[in-house]
Amino acid sequence: MATVELTKENFEDVVSRNDMVIIDFWASWCGPCKAFAPAFEAASEKYPDIVFGKVNTEEQQDLAGHFQIRSIPNVMLFREKVVLFSQPGAMPAAGIDSVIEQAKALDMAKVRQEIAEEEAQRKSSE
Repeated sequence: MATVELTKENFEDVVSRNDMVIIDFWASWCGPCKAFAPAFEAASEKYPDIVFGKVNTEEQQDLAGHFQIRSIPNVMLFREKVVLFSQPGAMPAAGIDSVIEQAKALDMAKVRQEIAEEEAQRKSSE
C-alpha cells in the first residue's frame, strides 16, 4: 500500500478508522528525511495491513505542533488511537520491522488499563 498524505483535515479520520497507523513527520528540505523515505515506502509495501502516513511539517504546522515534533524525520506509531511509539531520526528497515512487531504483540486492553490507572493516579495527586 502506498503512503497516505496526512493533513489536519484527514488525520483524525485516518487514525480513528485504522487499527495501526505509522506516521513519518518530514519536510522537503530535510536530507535525512529524503534518505529515510525509501525505507518507509518499502515498509508500506511489506505491511499492507497497516496504514503508512506522511505529514509534511512545513505544510501541516498545526499537526507538527500538536505532537510537539522538534526534529525530523520523526516516526510515530498509533494502534487503536493510542500513541505507542514516537522517535526522532531516520530508522533502518529492521528498526521499522521491530517497532511494528512489538506494537502488534501488545495486549491493547492491558495498555488501555495502564493508561487509565496512570490518569487516575495523576488526578488523585492534583
